[in-house]
Formats: sequence, C-alpha cells, structure tokens
Amino acid sequence: MQLLRKPAASAEKPRADRPAHQHVYEQLRMRILFGDLAPGQAVTIQGLVDSLGAGMTPVREAIRRLISDGALSMLGNRRVIVPELTEDCIEQLDFMRQSLEPQLARRAASRIDANGLSALKGCDDALNVAIERGDIAGYLTHNYRFHATLYQIAQAPILSATVDRLWLRFAPSLRVVCGRYGTLNLPDKHADLMMAFAAGDADAAARAMAEDAHQGMLQIRASLEDAAGDERFD
Repeated sequence: MQLLRKPAASAEKPRADRPAHQHVYEQLRMRILFGDLAPGQAVTIQGLVDSLGAGMTPVREAIRRLISDGALSMLGNRRVIVPELTEDCIEQLDFMRQSLEPQLARRAASRIDANGLSALKGCDDALNVAIERGDIAGYLTHNYRFHATLYQIAQAPILSATVDRLWLRFAPSLRVVCGRYGTLNLPDKHADLMMAFAAGDADAAARAMAEDAHQGMLQIRASLEDAAGDERFD
C-alpha cells in the first residue's frame, strides 16, 4: 500500500476564498478516512509536506486539528501516527455508532425525497461495482459517501459532525479489514436501508443502520484478533 501519494493531476485545487490550512486538512482527512495512512505506521511531518505539496505551517495546523479529532497522534522526532484501535476503543466506537447512527437513519427516513433516494442509489451502485471488482479504494470511498449522503439527508448537523469524527477513528482500520478479507465477504445492510427509505419506514431504517454499524465494528475486531494471532505464530 502506498502511503504518501502525490496529489493526482485532477486533484481539487485550493480555492482563493479557502485558507491553505483548510485545504490541507481536507486532503489529509481523506487520506486517513480511506486508509492511505495505515494505523500504527508513523510518517514524518516533512513527508506529509512533500506529498501534499503544501507549506509546513498549513500542514502543522491540519495535523493539530486532526489530533484534536482523535485521528492522529503526535510522536517524537517530528512524526505523527494514525492510532491503532484497541479492544476498548472498538467497544466504545461500537456503542457510539449504534447510539447515534440509527437516529440519523430514522431522521433521514422521514425527510428523504426522490432526489435523496437517487443520490443514495448512485452511491450504493458504485459501491457494489467496487465490491464485485475487489476494488478496495473504491469500496472505502463509496461506502463512506453513502453514509455521508445519508447523514446530509437527515439534516442533523450536530449528530452528523459527531459521527463523522467517529469515522476518522475507525475508518483506517476498514482498509486493514479489506486487505485481509477482500471486499466480497464484507457485510452490507445498505439494501435493507434503501428498502426502508423507499417505504418511509423509520423503524426499519434505524434497525438496518444499527446492524450495519455493528457488523462493521465486528469485522474490525475480528481483523485485529486475527492479526494478533498471526503475530503470535511469527
């Protein structure tokens, strides 16, 4: 896995009305969300400066914000790391996700319209293609976009912002799950969510979301347990 990729030629350009540190924050945040920075592997601040094509000051500010978000930890010698999840962290994240995300699904079910259903279907169709192709990057991207679109439909900015910060803590480990198990065997409750939304059934949407969140965390826990077992036998 390439951890410090140069920005693609088609990458979003910084807007004149957006501070440089905000643009860098969003770039680095996406790298964390989609597993380009692996849990437990330290990278240098200078390496991030070089790969992001940004100045030291905006990179440091972005890192400061991501540390506050719980997405990064600072090490010595000008290095940062994506924290590895512990069993206790997984338990707390599972509790938080099952507490908050069903409520977002419930709100979305009562607010969704034809445009919202179409947007979610587009995300889910792209996700299914990625699963069939074994496209890990595509899976991670479209899975997150499905959830982010749902949160937007829910029109609950406080809940959405809280859940989005939770994603920064567990999403890097989803890359590890995909690498270990592939994409075809990953749990998918999105079809149940889509049926619930089409029917306007808020209770069914909440149940499907709770199951989706819980299954995702179970996969992460299983992956970490398998990795620990591998290390014992090395």
